[in-house]
Amino acid sequence: MTSSADHVLKQSVSDLETDLQGYLHEHKIEPMLKDVVVKLCVAQPEDPLKFIIDHFTKLRKMQQGDTDDNNNDEDAESSDDEEEENHPPPARGRTRRAAISASVMTADDVEGYERKVIPKDAATMVKLQKAVAENILFQHLEDDELTEVLDAMFLVKKETGDTVIEQGDDGDNFYVVDSGKLEVWKAEPGEESKKVLELSSGMSFGELALIYNQPRAASVKAITDVSLWAIDQETYKRILMGSTIKKRKEYEEFLSKVEIFSSIDKYERLQVADALESCTFADGTNIVTQGEEGSEFFIIVTGNADVTQSNETGETGKVGELSAGQYFGEVALLKDNKRHATVTARGTVKCVKVDRDTFERVLGPIETLLRRNMDLYESFASKE
Repeated sequence: MTSSADHVLKQSVSDLETDLQGYLHEHKIEPMLKDVVVKLCVAQPEDPLKFIIDHFTKLRKMQQGDTDDNNNDEDAESSDDEEEENHPPPARGRTRRAAISASVMTADDVEGYERKVIPKDAATMVKLQKAVAENILFQHLEDDELTEVLDAMFLVKKETGDTVIEQGDDGDNFYVVDSGKLEVWKAEPGEESKKVLELSSGMSFGELALIYNQPRAASVKAITDVSLWAIDQETYKRILMGSTIKKRKEYEEFLSKVEIFSSIDKYERLQVADALESCTFADGTNIVTQGEEGSEFFIIVTGNADVTQSNETGETGKVGELSAGQYFGEVALLKDNKRHATVTARGTVKCVKVDRDTFERVLGPIETLLRRNMDLYESFASKE
């Protein structure tokens, strides 16, 4: 009977975690939280609450289609300068901000931050990577960011019977079980504590401590001697924010060298820089394929790509080559239709991209230029 109850409770916790991670992923909560933290750090407004509320208000208007023309409106640009970027936080943003507001990070802090590296063997690094692979707080990290987080994790040892975290206490660390076993106990109001889960090697717990200053939702106790790898909120925050601030600066500098972005001001480039997502393609990979629905706009950071088109008779020919600083994918987004050509990686190609919604939101200042350049494309399909 007890075993059956434990199974139901374990399944209930697992289902709840799956549902929550699905919700966060579907609504892109983590990227929005990440963006608003960085914006607060960069802008450092005197009234953070007003700053966040303004973002909420602007997002609502944009979702309702009330600000379609604001990208070309000088008053809107002036207002944007005061607010900083256009990515408002979710409702939980306030909780996240409270968790980090005691230590605002700047670009100078990034330069002066000394990376933490706790020695680990290759097997341990692989185990840690597997342990966090499905965790929503780590899924968005790029390889170098994840490596820095894992490098910074420190070893914690507990003996049989020790309490690792206590329900109701303030959260401090996120843990990955290296060896040993633990039990998770949870007490509902007016009820006795019940075991809801057992943890073993490769499993993790306590991740909410990295983003929220909230009491622990359950207790975790060692039922054998255990070794745990842990990372604290401050280190996680510094790595996450530091990487984002550095990337923001790098992307803005890169965009200033891309012809279509050189004519807009730095603030507008920063808007675009904050929206960019890095992606890498192996040699021979079709980055976009003619005839498919288009939903993303790409700029090549490093590498080269070939552009090919097929005509009505099925004949395919090369119509161009692309290299660092050049872009593609805007035709399908501007015309709201399918891809007009296939772009294939020649060697490894690193790009940055934005999706359709972001494209429409942040690229307004250069839409006219994009449309004009679009008319200059050589079309193999139109050749006789």
